[in-house]
Amino acid sequence: MSTAGKVIKCKAAVAWEPNKPMVIEEIEVAPPQANEVRIKIVATGVCHTDLYHLFEGMHKDGFPAVLGHEGAGIVESVGPGVTEFQPGDKVIPLFISQCRECRFCKNPKTNQCENGWAADSHDVMALAESRFTCKGKKVLQFMGTSTFSEYTVMNQVAVAKIDPAAPLDKVCLLGCGVCTGYGAAVNTAKVEPGSTCAVFGLGAVGLAAVMGCKAAGAKRIIAVDINPDKFEKAKVFGATEFVNPKDHNKPINEVLAEMTNGGVDYSLECVGNVAVMRSALESCIKGWGVSVLVGWTDLHDFAARPIQLIAGRTWKGSLFGGFKSKDGVPEMVKAYLNKKVKLDEFITHKMTLDQVNDAIELMKHGKCIRTVLSVSPQ
Repeated sequence: MSTAGKVIKCKAAVAWEPNKPMVIEEIEVAPPQANEVRIKIVATGVCHTDLYHLFEGMHKDGFPAVLGHEGAGIVESVGPGVTEFQPGDKVIPLFISQCRECRFCKNPKTNQCENGWAADSHDVMALAESRFTCKGKKVLQFMGTSTFSEYTVMNQVAVAKIDPAAPLDKVCLLGCGVCTGYGAAVNTAKVEPGSTCAVFGLGAVGLAAVMGCKAAGAKRIIAVDINPDKFEKAKVFGATEFVNPKDHNKPINEVLAEMTNGGVDYSLECVGNVAVMRSALESCIKGWGVSVLVGWTDLHDFAARPIQLIAGRTWKGSLFGGFKSKDGVPEMVKAYLNKKVKLDEFITHKMTLDQVNDAIELMKHGKCIRTVLSVSPQ
């Protein structure tokens, strides 16, 4: 029985309020309107940005919401004016749109786009409009995606069509974490062959950054984390050395400077902590060192001494690894299918949507790299 043009009732994890567990509810998902596609979500990763919204950002206007932004699925139906997609297409929802028309999309220097939720809602992390309701209330679509639901509705500028051979329970990770870290090294830092890199924080984003440094030909990749259990995993992705700041009685930037004759060529902060951002900058060599902020946060100011930059260091940020989303994600899917990029190795746990709160707890306590939730049968 076709569901096209009808409201779909389905299961979703609703975050009714900040700092509380999500609740599995039956929600109503409206049909797609002009230029929209409705997607059956097959699998989703659980990313730290979901935790950030729930437990750290906690913006009161950002609830109730369906979280999740690292998913993959199959097009169920399309709205009027959609020519790029048809029912049955395998797709990855994108939290950064690519309309191809705005001044940002036309500029090769950036992957920002004026036509998405992020243009002016980065604090609430959702647009006011939504295709979701639950118990008569509007429910927001987190980061414009909401992959903790069996169905979601997205504008076609924020959907990437991918190779039909791609396993959705693996490539979902390219919807956020893996592209974010890998691209920060390759696209934003522009790591060069033979260079020395330091990656701060070895969650999925940090490990993807390590993988990016290796792909770019870095000679030394120093992995920095306060959890020594992470090093074996970091080795799999190409880390050559491991430093635990807790093992030293001096600042980490001094430790790295001693190891590298003055500092690393590139450092990537993959935690989202302003103190670590400063350490990462100060770990770079003067003259040409580049430090990239990758971890998502908008809670505190960061600080550094002007002389750090006057002496020739560059401090920059990276969103979604600098990938123009609709172009970059299908390419990364191809790279995975051609065994150029690892994905399976990030996945430490597999659960169902009903277990989403358990998955959140695992991540909160650093017990997983990525948990993938199966959402709908394929």
